[in-house]
Amino acid sequence: MPARPAPSRRTVLRGAALTPVAGLGLAGCSGGGPGAPATPTAPVDLGAESEIPNGSAKLYRDSGVVVSRAANGTLKAYSTICTHARCPINKLDGTTLICPCHGSEFDATTGKVLQSPATEPLTELKVTAENGRIVAGPGA
Repeated sequence: MPARPAPSRRTVLRGAALTPVAGLGLAGCSGGGPGAPATPTAPVDLGAESEIPNGSAKLYRDSGVVVSRAANGTLKAYSTICTHARCPINKLDGTTLICPCHGSEFDATTGKVLQSPATEPLTELKVTAENGRIVAGPGA
């Protein structure tokens, strides 16, 4: 086998310079990180039930939850952690949730995927209205 030539100094320096940039790109795809909201592990009081009119939805960024109310008044809640790359979804346009990482879109009333790259629906959460307050999460 012929011997491979040693890489030039320029090639080595270019590789060293690009390594941190590649790491940042991977970090951007890895999802939330330590400061990102997670799916609630206990009941969370989200606020007044009157904040969500029939046929609309409200995003609770700090709690990682979206709550929608059907025309008949029924409440539904979903985790706002994208099922594609675990990024926290931070935008609600009408009843469409939009993930900032790769553009996946979800229906806030059903949790279903409206636009890829996500292929799995959002995780549904229990939700109740107690004394005029919305409570979501396990045990709600």
